[in-house]
Amino acid sequence: MRSFRPVLALGAGVAVALTLAACTASPESGSPSTEGEDTLTIYAGRNEALVGPLLEQFTEDTGIEIDVRYATSPELNALLLEEGERTPAEVFLSQDAGALGSIANAGLTSPIPAELADLIPAGFTSDDDSWIGVTGRARVIAYDGEHLTPETVPDTVDALAAPEWKGRVAFAPGNASFQSFITALRVLEGEEAAAEWVDAIAANDPILTDNNLATLDLVNEGQADIGLINHYYWFERAAEEGEENMRAQLEFLPGDPGGIVNVSGAAILKGAEGDPDALAFVEYLVSEKAQRYFVEDTFEYPLLPGIAAPEGLPSLDSLVNPELDLADLESLEQTQQVLADAGLL
Repeated sequence: MRSFRPVLALGAGVAVALTLAACTASPESGSPSTEGEDTLTIYAGRNEALVGPLLEQFTEDTGIEIDVRYATSPELNALLLEEGERTPAEVFLSQDAGALGSIANAGLTSPIPAELADLIPAGFTSDDDSWIGVTGRARVIAYDGEHLTPETVPDTVDALAAPEWKGRVAFAPGNASFQSFITALRVLEGEEAAAEWVDAIAANDPILTDNNLATLDLVNEGQADIGLINHYYWFERAAEEGEENMRAQLEFLPGDPGGIVNVSGAAILKGAEGDPDALAFVEYLVSEKAQRYFVEDTFEYPLLPGIAAPEGLPSLDSLVNPELDLADLESLEQTQQVLADAGLL
């Protein structure tokens, strides 16, 4: 029998519905409460600790009141598919492209105006203006720098299914970015190869966590040798504790499915087509002010040309896999089934 070792999430990464304004309902409990018809309702699949300050700043700068529902992007994707056109949400802010593509495929988005959509370079946004890319993030391996050296860390995720890594690898199978990595594996290497890898890693006694931050903390505390995370979690923790105090170190995986560059992004939902507040919010996300916030506060790659990436990161172009189109990450439900079949969900 497989022996998974679940680890509870720490801090603000727990997938629950929280509030910035008057929203008090959870994603499962129906429509959020609002204080007035002029309130903009946002479903946010990003960690509140990461984007909450920016959303508060949006209200201060624009005067537009917002109700925000926080949960994981996969949870909100499922909720939007269930609610359909009767959803109270007007904007979906997603952690990854896959969830955005899924709702666009279901006909639940309205077009981003071309003059706004064209601000973000092709390859980092939708090719039909159904959603817009906001930030770039790379999948990486975090490794225990006291147990491993750069020479002994695998440079491909395929190697992690080998017996030598049994019980030593941590990841969050419910996380949107992890699920997008599995989708990329399906797209790049085929359905059979992806299913074989998922089965193999599931049989290798992985340490399952609730989110990327919990995964990084396990590595940083010496409780896991390897963690699969997004790059910026390491940089945030290093900014808090000092790079010299970080036991966890990073290995980028250019060209490997496990090192894909994904994007966070936003979609205006069908019922909010033409809504000036929804448009103002999306425009704000790709403004210079917001893009600099993501660079300086969350250490993500900016997608607006002319904004420099955080210091110390490899260039975005060096990490992008030219064989992967982010539009191909939309098959989220199939990926979740693969993970469920292996007992990881």
